[in-house]
Amino acid sequence: MDTAVHLDGITKRFPGVVANDDVDLAVERGTVHALLGENGAGKTTLMNVLYGLYRPTSGQVFVDDTERRFDSPREAIDAGIGMIHQHFMLVDPMTVTENITLGNEPRKWGGLTVDRAAARDAVVDLSERYGFDVDPDARVEDVSVGEQQRVEILKALYRGADVLILDEPTAVLTPQEVEELFEVLEELTDQGKTIIFITHKLGEAMRAADEITVLRDGRNVGTVDADGTTREDLAELMVGREVLLDVDRPPTETGEVVAAASNLVVEDDRGVRAVDDVSLDVRAGEVFGIAGVDGNGQSELVEALTGLSAPESGRIEFLGEDVTDTSRRRRIESGMAYIPEDRQERGLVMDFDLVENALLGSQHSPELGPNGRIDWSATREHAESIIEEYDVRPPNPDSTSESLSGGNQQKFIVGREFSRDPELVVAAHPTRGVDVGSIEFIHERLLELRERGVAIVLVSSKLEEVQGLSDRLAVMYEGEFIDVVDPGETTEEELGLLMAGERPTEGGTDGRERQAEPGSTDAPNGGERA
Repeated sequence: MDTAVHLDGITKRFPGVVANDDVDLAVERGTVHALLGENGAGKTTLMNVLYGLYRPTSGQVFVDDTERRFDSPREAIDAGIGMIHQHFMLVDPMTVTENITLGNEPRKWGGLTVDRAAARDAVVDLSERYGFDVDPDARVEDVSVGEQQRVEILKALYRGADVLILDEPTAVLTPQEVEELFEVLEELTDQGKTIIFITHKLGEAMRAADEITVLRDGRNVGTVDADGTTREDLAELMVGREVLLDVDRPPTETGEVVAAASNLVVEDDRGVRAVDDVSLDVRAGEVFGIAGVDGNGQSELVEALTGLSAPESGRIEFLGEDVTDTSRRRRIESGMAYIPEDRQERGLVMDFDLVENALLGSQHSPELGPNGRIDWSATREHAESIIEEYDVRPPNPDSTSESLSGGNQQKFIVGREFSRDPELVVAAHPTRGVDVGSIEFIHERLLELRERGVAIVLVSSKLEEVQGLSDRLAVMYEGEFIDVVDPGETTEEELGLLMAGERPTEGGTDGRERQAEPGSTDAPNGGERA
């Protein structure tokens, strides 16, 4: 085997934590090797050792059969190792070319100034060589997330990377962008590059990888051929037990309308109409799902429902009260919980510890903030109960949010919001960036809330999730509900057509009877139910 990277007995300890425990890993040149595991399993730590961000406590790193000791990412880059992090490291106001060549710009006039024409030519040549479709002159802030990711990959290739590490590369991509990324990976390996692909998603590991190594609790528990394994086998390796991969949603009785929106119009931050005359209602004991490709108005709709932004027109009711113009605090106090789409921007204060983050939204509650004074002892107990029940790692309430992996940040937010004893949960991508065991756990908690009579609005770009959990499912396209369907009687292919903007006929998609016209107040998009 022609080995590009070999890690031998890597152990990495932090105070009180063994992140990697005697890990061996061999990656064959010209292949995609998935590093699979739950959040906190040690995947990113192991790759940070390879990339020179961490020095191992013990063990050896071999690149091209030569032992290397990296004291910084610069040394790893010089050895042909590139890493694309989950949160991109790009300068938004700068162009694609400027970001790719930043710090390594071609110079002219004896090195006195940047040769911008040569830089642009180099980026164009690199893009064409690997079949990347990027505009070298576009500003990064104006391109899609998928294009930003390709810019990050090109930046690593520009610096001579032969081994590319991608940390959770699909976490913020649409389904279409995920497929485009996999095509990029195939092109890179066809040209001899080696890819290490960090993920917790079983299907994507099997789709993209040649081999899959599973980490659990910092240890390598097995390496398998992607073609010779199953999702169930991988899940059991990851979690150490059999995992229920399919949602079991029992029937339940629904009650009165808990929340409703009528003829809602919401503009985005550019003043463009993002939600266009949308109506909906959700009842006690019901999951109302919203599917669609990201960027079709889901974010703006959620922010209006939760009080983070004000609609241009329309009406929002919660528990029979008009809350269109009421504050986010008032909605929380009335029983509305919210799992935000962006956990770092909306869900947490990153440099606060978990005790302080557990308080957010409850600082005026009688339990944690009686008489206007914060009860820090009660708040610590609250944080500890969230950490224990939702298996947040490391289990230390004094840890800052930024020190947690993305999946553990998400579990903490979910635990905090579910602990509010809500009447309504607005959940935007509640399992984004979360491992398979935690996905199962969060789904079970959502269904428990449903059984207790809580109303749930679920927004997700994962079709299997939103289809499996929802009692009714709206598909959002260009700011409208293009259709509202029974998810149990609708195929993924039909939903995919709706997500792409193909409107159903009067007879419905594939002969189904339409439930409502987009934007109408007829059931089930709002008002009286069918």
